[in-house]
Amino acid sequence: MAIITKFLSATNFRGARIKATTGNGKHSVTIDYPYEDSRNAHALAALALARKLGWQGSLIEGGTATGAVFVFVPATGVIIEHHTI
Repeated sequence: MAIITKFLSATNFRGARIKATTGNGKHSVTIDYPYEDSRNAHALAALALARKLGWQGSLIEGGTATGAVFVFVPATGVIIEHHTI
């Protein structure tokens, strides 16, 4: 399971926001940009979506050209050994 986040610029009507969407695009959450914790803005949006969906486990973050992606590892997930290429 994955969550993709992206920054949404402020408009004339709304402030800046972060949108988090499931990898399949079926579910999303948009949060106001957390200026007080901007370093964790994308993670906070991903956590909000995970909570909305009742997901429990760990989120592993990676970056993209347009935002961030979080891979969700359920608490009962399988650990795959990491290999360097």
